[in-house]
Amino acid sequence: MRRQARPRREVRPKSPPRKPSVWFEVARDAARALPGLTEQATAAGPVFRLGRRRLAWLAEDGVSLVVPIEEDERAMLAAAEPRTFAAAGARRGSALVRIHLAYVDAGTLARLLAQAAHALRRTTRGAETTS
Repeated sequence: MRRQARPRREVRPKSPPRKPSVWFEVARDAARALPGLTEQATAAGPVFRLGRRRLAWLAEDGVSLVVPIEEDERAMLAAAEPRTFAAAGARRGSALVRIHLAYVDAGTLARLLAQAAHALRRTTRGAETTS
């Protein structure tokens, strides 16, 4: 008596990395001006890194960039331009702002990325000197 073969399970391919929107080019251009900043493709979307640490990343909606920022500046930006800036929670004690790339001015985005990079470098240096 011959044994029946089991039906094979379909193997689902891994989902490809999420493609950024056309507006992500605005963020990419602003990030190119920062020294030491690299872009990494992940399954969740592109991420800008400074060394090994995440500086900014594409939000789930595909048209917003999430950037760490000071709490008071986040509140000021969200109150001044709610269509462009929104609070995005907090991560490791730093507030996050969601920047809608379709509405943001390229100069403002470059300034916010530079401030975030400066703050990230400062915290990295502080961690190296205390250890």
